[in-house]
Amino acid sequence: MRMKLTSLALLCALFAGAAPLAQAERLKDLASIAGVRQNQLSGYGIVVGLDGTGDQTSQTPFTVQSIQAMLAQKGVNLPPGTQLQLKNVAAVMVTTALPAFAQPGQAIDITVSSIGNAKSLRGGTLLMTPLHGADGQVYAMAQGNVLVGGVGAQSGGAQVQVNHLSVGKISSGATVERAVASNLGADNQIRLELNQTDFSTAARVVEAINDQFGAGIATALDGRVIRVRTPSSSDQRVAFIGQLESIDINRAKDSAKVVMNARTGSVVMNQAVMLDNCAISHGNLTVTVGAESNVSQPAPGSRGQTVVTQSNSVDVKKDPGRVLMIKGGASLGEVVKAMNAIGTTPQDLLAILQALKAAGSLRAELEII
Repeated sequence: MRMKLTSLALLCALFAGAAPLAQAERLKDLASIAGVRQNQLSGYGIVVGLDGTGDQTSQTPFTVQSIQAMLAQKGVNLPPGTQLQLKNVAAVMVTTALPAFAQPGQAIDITVSSIGNAKSLRGGTLLMTPLHGADGQVYAMAQGNVLVGGVGAQSGGAQVQVNHLSVGKISSGATVERAVASNLGADNQIRLELNQTDFSTAARVVEAINDQFGAGIATALDGRVIRVRTPSSSDQRVAFIGQLESIDINRAKDSAKVVMNARTGSVVMNQAVMLDNCAISHGNLTVTVGAESNVSQPAPGSRGQTVVTQSNSVDVKKDPGRVLMIKGGASLGEVVKAMNAIGTTPQDLLAILQALKAAGSLRAELEII
Protein backbone atom coordinates (compact mmCIF):
# COMPACT_ATOMS: atom_id res chain seq x y z
CA MET A 1 0.00 0.00 0.00
CA ARG A 2 2.83 2.40 0.89
CA MET A 3 4.52 1.72 -2.47
CA LYS A 4 1.27 2.42 -4.32
CA LEU A 5 0.71 5.69 -2.49
CA THR A 6 4.28 6.77 -3.09
CA SER A 7 3.96 5.95 -6.78
CA LEU A 8 0.75 7.97 -6.97
CA ALA A 9 2.38 11.01 -5.39
CA LEU A 10 5.36 10.66 -7.74
CA LEU A 11 3.11 10.38 -10.80
CA CYS A 12 1.20 13.52 -9.79
CA ALA A 13 4.50 15.30 -9.22
CA LEU A 14 5.74 14.44 -12.70
CA PHE A 15 2.56 15.82 -14.24
CA ALA A 16 2.79 18.92 -12.06
CA GLY A 17 6.35 19.59 -13.18
CA ALA A 18 5.50 19.28 -16.87
CA ALA A 19 4.61 22.36 -18.88
CA PRO A 20 0.83 22.54 -19.34
CA LEU A 21 -0.65 22.62 -22.82
CA ALA A 22 -2.95 25.52 -23.59
CA GLN A 23 -6.33 24.07 -24.50
CA ALA A 24 -9.61 25.88 -25.03
CA GLU A 25 -12.74 24.70 -23.25
CA ARG A 26 -16.35 25.10 -24.25
CA LEU A 27 -18.30 27.72 -22.36
CA LYS A 28 -20.92 25.12 -21.40
CA ASP A 29 -18.19 23.26 -19.49
CA LEU A 30 -17.12 26.37 -17.58
CA ALA A 31 -20.47 27.93 -16.72
CA SER A 32 -24.16 27.25 -16.26
CA ILE A 33 -27.21 29.38 -17.01
CA ALA A 34 -29.01 30.78 -14.01
CA GLY A 35 -32.44 29.17 -13.63
CA VAL A 36 -31.59 26.13 -15.78
CA ARG A 37 -31.27 23.54 -13.03
CA GLN A 38 -32.70 20.34 -11.60
CA ASN A 39 -35.15 20.28 -8.70
CA GLN A 40 -35.00 17.55 -6.08
CA LEU A 41 -38.18 15.56 -5.36
CA SER A 42 -38.92 13.02 -2.66
CA GLY A 43 -41.85 11.02 -1.36
CA TYR A 44 -42.83 8.35 1.15
CA GLY A 45 -44.18 5.12 -0.30
CA ILE A 46 -44.80 1.42 0.21
CA VAL A 47 -43.28 -1.51 -1.65
CA VAL A 48 -45.40 -4.67 -1.71
CA GLY A 49 -44.99 -8.17 -3.14
CA LEU A 50 -41.71 -8.99 -1.43
CA ASP A 51 -40.79 -12.62 -0.86
CA GLY A 52 -40.75 -12.52 2.93
CA THR A 53 -37.96 -9.92 2.99
CA GLY A 54 -40.06 -6.93 4.08
CA ASP A 55 -40.04 -4.91 7.28
CA GLN A 56 -40.45 -6.59 10.63
CA THR A 57 -43.65 -4.92 11.70
CA SER A 58 -42.91 -5.34 15.39
CA GLN A 59 -39.94 -2.97 14.99
CA THR A 60 -41.35 -0.67 12.28
CA PRO A 61 -44.79 0.51 13.43
CA PHE A 62 -44.90 3.17 10.69
CA THR A 63 -45.14 0.41 8.08
CA VAL A 64 -48.27 -0.97 9.75
CA GLN A 65 -49.77 2.52 10.05
CA SER A 66 -49.12 3.14 6.36
CA ILE A 67 -50.85 -0.08 5.36
CA GLN A 68 -53.84 0.66 7.58
CA ALA A 69 -54.17 4.18 6.17
CA MET A 70 -53.93 2.87 2.59
CA LEU A 71 -56.56 0.19 3.21
CA ALA A 72 -58.86 2.76 4.77
CA GLN A 73 -58.57 4.90 1.62
CA LYS A 74 -59.51 1.84 -0.43
CA GLY A 75 -62.60 1.26 1.70
CA VAL A 76 -61.20 -1.63 3.77
CA ASN A 77 -61.87 -1.13 7.49
CA LEU A 78 -59.97 -3.43 9.84
CA PRO A 79 -61.55 -4.54 13.10
CA PRO A 80 -60.21 -2.64 16.15
CA GLY A 81 -57.19 -4.29 17.75
CA THR A 82 -56.14 -6.16 14.61
CA GLN A 83 -52.45 -7.00 14.70
CA LEU A 84 -51.05 -7.14 11.18
CA GLN A 85 -48.15 -9.51 10.57
CA LEU A 86 -46.61 -8.20 7.36
CA LYS A 87 -43.59 -9.83 5.78
CA ASN A 88 -44.00 -8.77 2.18
CA VAL A 89 -44.27 -5.00 2.71
CA ALA A 90 -41.55 -2.35 3.16
CA ALA A 91 -41.70 1.39 3.82
CA VAL A 92 -39.46 3.32 1.43
CA MET A 93 -38.38 6.78 0.44
CA VAL A 94 -38.57 7.63 -3.26
CA THR A 95 -36.16 10.23 -4.62
CA THR A 96 -35.47 11.74 -8.03
CA ALA A 97 -34.43 14.95 -9.76
CA LEU A 98 -36.88 16.88 -11.91
CA PRO A 99 -34.98 18.02 -15.03
CA ALA A 100 -35.05 21.61 -16.17
CA PHE A 101 -38.02 22.43 -18.45
CA ALA A 102 -39.69 19.06 -17.70
CA GLN A 103 -43.32 19.05 -18.82
CA PRO A 104 -46.37 17.10 -17.57
CA GLY A 105 -46.43 13.59 -18.96
CA GLN A 106 -42.66 13.21 -19.16
CA ALA A 107 -41.24 10.06 -17.54
CA ILE A 108 -38.22 10.23 -15.21
CA ASP A 109 -36.17 7.62 -13.35
CA ILE A 110 -36.53 7.19 -9.60
CA THR A 111 -34.58 5.61 -6.74
CA VAL A 112 -36.35 3.57 -4.05
CA SER A 113 -34.64 3.21 -0.66
CA SER A 114 -35.83 1.25 2.36
CA ILE A 115 -36.21 3.19 5.61
CA GLY A 116 -37.12 0.19 7.77
CA ASN A 117 -35.37 -3.12 8.37
CA ALA A 118 -36.34 -4.87 5.14
CA LYS A 119 -33.77 -7.43 4.04
CA SER A 120 -34.33 -6.87 0.33
CA LEU A 121 -36.54 -4.91 -2.09
CA ARG A 122 -35.94 -7.36 -4.91
CA GLY A 123 -39.13 -8.37 -6.72
CA GLY A 124 -41.24 -5.70 -5.02
CA THR A 125 -43.69 -3.23 -6.55
CA LEU A 126 -43.87 0.40 -5.53
CA LEU A 127 -47.43 1.61 -5.02
CA MET A 128 -48.49 5.02 -6.30
CA THR A 129 -46.40 7.60 -4.47
CA PRO A 130 -46.64 11.39 -4.81
CA LEU A 131 -43.28 13.16 -5.10
CA HIS A 132 -43.03 16.58 -3.48
CA GLY A 133 -40.70 19.49 -4.07
CA ALA A 134 -39.19 21.82 -1.49
CA ASP A 135 -42.38 23.93 -1.59
CA GLY A 136 -44.56 20.95 -0.63
CA GLN A 137 -46.28 20.75 -4.01
CA VAL A 138 -46.68 17.45 -5.88
CA TYR A 139 -44.63 17.50 -9.08
CA ALA A 140 -44.63 13.81 -10.05
CA MET A 141 -46.31 10.47 -9.31
CA ALA A 142 -44.23 7.31 -8.97
CA GLN A 143 -45.15 3.64 -9.35
CA GLY A 144 -43.63 0.49 -10.81
CA ASN A 145 -41.57 -2.64 -10.30
CA VAL A 146 -38.36 -2.16 -8.32
CA LEU A 147 -35.18 -3.40 -9.97
CA VAL A 148 -32.38 -4.39 -7.59
CA GLY A 149 -29.19 -5.47 -9.32
CA GLY A 150 -26.37 -7.51 -7.86
CA VAL A 151 -24.26 -10.62 -8.12
CA GLY A 152 -24.65 -13.60 -5.83
CA ALA A 153 -22.10 -16.34 -5.17
CA GLN A 154 -22.53 -19.53 -3.16
CA SER A 155 -19.90 -22.05 -2.13
CA GLY A 156 -20.93 -24.90 0.10
CA GLY A 157 -22.88 -23.40 2.97
CA ALA A 158 -21.55 -19.87 2.50
CA GLN A 159 -23.41 -17.31 0.41
CA VAL A 160 -22.16 -13.88 -0.60
CA GLN A 161 -24.28 -11.10 -2.09
CA VAL A 162 -22.45 -8.26 -3.81
CA ASN A 163 -24.83 -5.32 -3.75
CA HIS A 164 -26.99 -3.14 -1.54
CA LEU A 165 -30.34 -4.95 -1.57
CA SER A 166 -32.23 -2.22 0.29
CA VAL A 167 -31.97 0.23 -2.63
CA GLY A 168 -33.44 -0.19 -6.11
CA LYS A 169 -34.30 1.80 -9.21
CA ILE A 170 -37.31 2.09 -11.46
CA SER A 171 -36.57 3.24 -14.99
CA SER A 172 -39.17 5.80 -16.11
CA GLY A 173 -40.92 5.08 -12.83
CA ALA A 174 -42.39 8.55 -12.28
CA THR A 175 -44.56 10.77 -14.43
CA VAL A 176 -44.25 14.55 -14.22
CA GLU A 177 -47.53 16.14 -13.16
CA ARG A 178 -46.50 19.78 -12.77
CA ALA A 179 -43.98 21.93 -14.64
CA VAL A 180 -41.63 24.30 -12.84
CA ALA A 181 -42.05 27.88 -14.01
CA SER A 182 -38.98 29.28 -15.76
CA ASN A 183 -38.06 32.90 -16.38
CA LEU A 184 -35.33 32.11 -18.89
CA GLY A 185 -34.76 35.15 -21.09
CA ALA A 186 -36.73 37.54 -18.91
CA ASP A 187 -35.98 41.15 -19.89
CA ASN A 188 -34.15 39.73 -22.94
CA GLN A 189 -31.14 38.64 -20.91
CA ILE A 190 -29.64 35.62 -19.22
CA ARG A 191 -27.01 35.21 -16.53
CA LEU A 192 -24.04 32.91 -16.91
CA GLU A 193 -22.62 31.57 -13.66
CA LEU A 194 -19.05 30.27 -13.74
CA ASN A 195 -18.46 26.99 -11.94
CA GLN A 196 -15.60 28.63 -10.03
CA THR A 197 -15.13 32.26 -9.15
CA ASP A 198 -12.28 33.63 -11.27
CA PHE A 199 -12.04 37.24 -12.42
CA SER A 200 -9.55 36.41 -15.17
CA THR A 201 -11.78 33.72 -16.65
CA ALA A 202 -14.84 35.98 -16.38
CA ALA A 203 -13.04 38.70 -18.32
CA ARG A 204 -12.01 36.21 -21.02
CA VAL A 205 -15.58 34.93 -21.32
CA VAL A 206 -16.91 38.47 -21.79
CA GLU A 207 -14.24 39.19 -24.41
CA ALA A 208 -14.96 35.98 -26.34
CA ILE A 209 -18.74 36.58 -26.37
CA ASN A 210 -18.40 40.19 -27.50
CA ASP A 211 -15.91 39.23 -30.20
CA GLN A 212 -18.40 36.76 -31.68
CA PHE A 213 -21.74 38.53 -31.19
CA GLY A 214 -20.79 42.19 -30.95
CA ALA A 215 -19.68 44.71 -28.36
CA GLY A 216 -21.92 45.17 -25.35
CA ILE A 217 -23.62 41.76 -25.58
CA ALA A 218 -21.90 40.43 -22.45
CA THR A 219 -21.12 42.26 -19.22
CA ALA A 220 -19.32 40.85 -16.18
CA LEU A 221 -21.16 41.64 -12.93
CA ASP A 222 -18.45 40.09 -10.73
CA GLY A 223 -15.94 37.26 -10.80
CA ARG A 224 -18.67 34.65 -11.22
CA VAL A 225 -21.78 36.12 -12.90
CA ILE A 226 -21.91 37.40 -16.48
CA ARG A 227 -24.98 39.09 -17.92
CA VAL A 228 -25.70 38.37 -21.60
CA ARG A 229 -28.31 40.06 -23.78
CA THR A 230 -30.46 37.64 -25.81
CA PRO A 231 -32.96 37.90 -28.70
CA SER A 232 -36.58 38.52 -27.79
CA SER A 233 -38.20 35.56 -29.59
CA SER A 234 -37.92 32.12 -28.00
CA ASP A 235 -36.65 30.28 -31.09
CA GLN A 236 -33.92 32.85 -31.73
CA ARG A 237 -33.03 32.77 -28.03
CA VAL A 238 -32.61 28.98 -28.07
CA ALA A 239 -30.38 29.16 -31.16
CA PHE A 240 -28.37 32.00 -29.60
CA ILE A 241 -27.79 30.06 -26.36
CA GLY A 242 -26.76 27.01 -28.38
CA GLN A 243 -24.09 29.05 -30.16
CA LEU A 244 -23.13 30.71 -26.88
CA GLU A 245 -22.44 27.39 -25.14
CA SER A 246 -20.17 26.25 -27.99
CA ILE A 247 -17.77 29.21 -27.74
CA ASP A 248 -14.21 28.13 -26.92
CA ILE A 249 -12.68 29.87 -23.91
CA ASN A 250 -9.01 29.86 -22.95
CA ARG A 251 -9.53 29.49 -19.22
CA ALA A 252 -7.13 31.31 -16.92
CA LYS A 253 -4.68 29.24 -14.92
CA ASP A 254 -5.96 28.05 -11.59
CA SER A 255 -4.41 29.33 -8.40
CA ALA A 256 -1.65 27.18 -6.95
CA LYS A 257 -3.12 24.45 -4.77
CA VAL A 258 -1.95 21.30 -3.02
CA VAL A 259 -4.46 18.74 -1.74
CA MET A 260 -3.30 16.18 0.81
CA ASN A 261 -5.16 13.16 2.16
CA ALA A 262 -3.97 12.67 5.72
CA ARG A 263 -5.42 9.15 5.90
CA THR A 264 -3.87 7.69 2.77
CA GLY A 265 -0.83 9.96 2.35
CA SER A 266 -1.73 10.89 -1.24
CA VAL A 267 -0.68 14.31 -2.55
CA VAL A 268 -2.25 16.03 -5.56
CA MET A 269 -1.07 19.39 -6.88
CA ASN A 270 -1.47 21.53 -9.97
CA GLN A 271 1.21 22.94 -12.24
CA ALA A 272 1.27 26.39 -10.61
CA VAL A 273 2.85 25.23 -7.34
CA MET A 274 6.38 26.55 -6.74
CA LEU A 275 8.81 26.83 -3.81
CA ASP A 276 10.90 29.60 -2.30
CA ASN A 277 14.28 29.17 -0.59
CA CYS A 278 14.04 27.22 2.64
CA ALA A 279 15.60 24.51 4.77
CA ILE A 280 13.68 21.82 6.68
CA SER A 281 14.84 19.09 9.02
CA HIS A 282 12.39 16.23 9.62
CA GLY A 283 13.66 13.27 11.63
CA ASN A 284 16.83 12.07 9.91
CA LEU A 285 15.88 13.82 6.66
CA THR A 286 17.14 17.28 5.75
CA VAL A 287 15.54 19.23 2.90
CA THR A 288 17.29 22.34 1.60
CA VAL A 289 15.93 24.60 -1.12
CA GLY A 290 18.37 27.33 -2.11
CA ALA A 291 19.19 29.56 -5.01
CA GLU A 292 22.23 28.79 -7.14
CA SER A 293 23.46 31.41 -9.59
CA ASN A 294 25.46 30.46 -12.67
CA VAL A 295 27.72 33.31 -13.85
CA SER A 296 29.03 33.32 -17.41
CA GLN A 297 31.95 35.73 -18.02
CA PRO A 298 32.80 36.87 -21.57
CA ALA A 299 36.27 36.37 -22.95
CA PRO A 300 38.70 39.29 -22.51
CA GLY A 301 38.29 41.84 -25.29
CA SER A 302 35.11 40.26 -26.70
CA ARG A 303 32.90 43.12 -25.48
CA GLY A 304 30.38 40.52 -24.28
CA GLN A 305 28.12 40.81 -21.27
CA THR A 306 28.15 38.91 -18.00
CA VAL A 307 25.13 36.56 -17.83
CA VAL A 308 23.66 35.32 -14.52
CA THR A 309 21.18 32.42 -14.63
CA GLN A 310 19.37 30.44 -11.96
CA SER A 311 19.66 26.67 -11.86
CA ASN A 312 16.57 24.64 -10.94
CA SER A 313 18.09 21.18 -11.06
CA VAL A 314 17.54 18.68 -8.25
CA ASP A 315 20.47 17.10 -6.47
CA VAL A 316 19.72 14.06 -4.30
CA LYS A 317 22.10 12.76 -1.66
CA LYS A 318 21.25 9.67 0.31
CA ASP A 319 22.94 8.50 3.50
CA PRO A 320 24.51 9.59 5.67
CA GLY A 321 21.89 11.90 7.12
CA ARG A 322 19.46 11.60 4.17
CA VAL A 323 20.30 15.07 2.87
CA LEU A 324 18.17 16.39 0.01
CA MET A 325 19.41 19.44 -1.91
CA ILE A 326 16.99 21.28 -4.19
CA LYS A 327 17.82 24.44 -6.10
CA GLY A 328 15.73 27.57 -5.64
CA GLY A 329 12.72 28.00 -7.91
CA ALA A 330 12.17 24.27 -8.22
CA SER A 331 8.57 23.11 -8.52
CA LEU A 332 6.92 21.06 -5.83
CA GLY A 333 6.78 18.21 -8.31
CA GLU A 334 10.58 18.08 -8.35
CA VAL A 335 10.66 18.10 -4.55
CA VAL A 336 8.20 15.20 -4.28
CA LYS A 337 10.07 13.27 -6.96
CA ALA A 338 13.38 13.76 -5.18
CA MET A 339 12.02 12.84 -1.75
CA ASN A 340 10.45 9.66 -3.11
CA ALA A 341 13.77 8.78 -4.72
CA ILE A 342 15.41 8.52 -1.28
CA GLY A 343 12.54 6.53 0.23
CA THR A 344 10.54 9.20 2.04
CA THR A 345 7.28 7.83 3.45
CA PRO A 346 3.94 9.51 2.64
CA GLN A 347 3.63 10.58 6.28
CA ASP A 348 7.03 12.30 6.09
CA LEU A 349 5.94 14.01 2.89
CA LEU A 350 2.77 15.34 4.49
CA ALA A 351 4.69 16.70 7.47
CA ILE A 352 7.26 18.38 5.23
CA LEU A 353 4.61 20.04 3.06
CA GLN A 354 2.86 21.37 6.15
CA ALA A 355 6.16 22.78 7.39
CA LEU A 356 6.84 24.38 4.00
CA LYS A 357 3.46 26.08 4.08
CA ALA A 358 3.93 27.28 7.65
CA ALA A 359 7.33 28.74 6.78
CA GLY A 360 5.90 30.62 3.79
CA SER A 361 8.07 28.76 1.29
CA LEU A 362 5.21 26.87 -0.34
CA ARG A 363 3.49 29.35 -2.63
CA ALA A 364 0.18 27.53 -2.82
CA GLU A 365 -3.05 26.92 -0.98
CA LEU A 366 -2.76 23.82 1.18
CA GLU A 367 -5.91 21.72 1.70
CA ILE A 368 -5.99 18.69 3.94
CA ILE A 369 -8.86 16.24 3.48
